Amino acid sequence: MSEHPFHGTGKRFSSYAYFLKKTYGGRIAKVPLDGSFTCPNRDGTKGTGGCIYCSARGSGDFIAGPSRSLREQFDSYCATLSGKWSPVGYIPYFQSFTGTYAPPQRLRELYTEALALPHTVGLAIATRPDCLEDSICAVLAEFAGRTDLTIELGVQTVWKDTADRCNLCHCFADTVRAIEQLRRLPLQICVHLINGLPGETPEQMVQSAQTVGELGIDAVKLHLLHVLRGTPLAAWQDYTCLTKEQYISIVCDQLEVLPPSVVIQRLTGDGRGEDLLAPDWSRRKREVLNGIDQELKRRDSWQGKRVQMG
Repeated sequence: MSEHPFHGTGKRFSSYAYFLKKTYGGRIAKVPLDGSFTCPNRDGTKGTGGCIYCSARGSGDFIAGPSRSLREQFDSYCATLSGKWSPVGYIPYFQSFTGTYAPPQRLRELYTEALALPHTVGLAIATRPDCLEDSICAVLAEFAGRTDLTIELGVQTVWKDTADRCNLCHCFADTVRAIEQLRRLPLQICVHLINGLPGETPEQMVQSAQTVGELGIDAVKLHLLHVLRGTPLAAWQDYTCLTKEQYISIVCDQLEVLPPSVVIQRLTGDGRGEDLLAPDWSRRKREVLNGIDQELKRRDSWQGKRVQMG
């Protein structure tokens, strides 16, 4: 077996769990929150109906709900951890819809409330690449000076045809512009990519990972496309999901072209059980993660193996 740069971490990639433990001295829980945001792809500003795969909860399907205060959502999530493991700190995470899509003063109020939650060590905000106007970046700069701030960009793909097919209503130029803006601020940038989007080849999915990895990002989340009840995708008759074997192979290919400095925050995603229509194999998340570990070992490969350094 070849020497790789992640010996001693238990993985062949830069795992988020290891990064958090090294940074904060113990296990950290990321707590998803719903700040009652919406999205310019739903309210008519950019489009209507949302992205074809997005659920009615705007990817916040496991959150207690916007009718409850941030503290109530936080307490509810922490209760689910009780008896499983005890975090040394928490990162409030505005996950639902577009977490920068509100007037600056409203953002200040929400972010301040989140930072006041118990044992908070940072803040994470999910948003779209096209929702980072100068006034919003000014707010982000304020909070980057107060805590460890991570902005999570829902890029999903670098390919225009795919973006149009999926009704993303943003493009790769928006992503480049957003990352250029955010890199001027003292914060972390995490990019989300979805594997299995309609019409994309495995080679295109790998190219998306390589392209965003070259933009100076700090972290990435790799997701599997789920078909969820009530989404536009659920009505498609000609969409075929990736197989588990295909997905594992694609993720390993993506890891090989991502710089070793990029933290891997996620290697697959969750679909709410009662709403998940396909693929059924994605319910066995641990099996998928183990399969990725095993495939990297079988290849004698690791994150960044195919990156040209220098």
